[in-house]
Amino acid sequence: MNWDRIEGNWKQVKGRAKEQWGKLTDDQLDVIAGKRDQLLGKIQEAYGIGKDEAERQVRQFEERDDTLPETPILTQPFASRGSQPRTDD
Repeated sequence: MNWDRIEGNWKQVKGRAKEQWGKLTDDQLDVIAGKRDQLLGKIQEAYGIGKDEAERQVRQFEERDDTLPETPILTQPFASRGSQPRTDD
């Protein structure tokens, strides 16, 4: 998954990040707000690892994150084929 999608949908992805890096607090994840460089820094701090290892972990997270659909979800109640909006005339 590309990082723009992760950043744009951080509220949904945040739970997966919490599973991956359990030492990060909810407050830290809120501050990160989908910013990749912020995530890298917080992982390095929390786990005492170097930049290269943090980068490897984040790349792996990007590759396996499948929490978001590949296509946009239609939100209109009558968006399915053949359906028409109801009118109460």
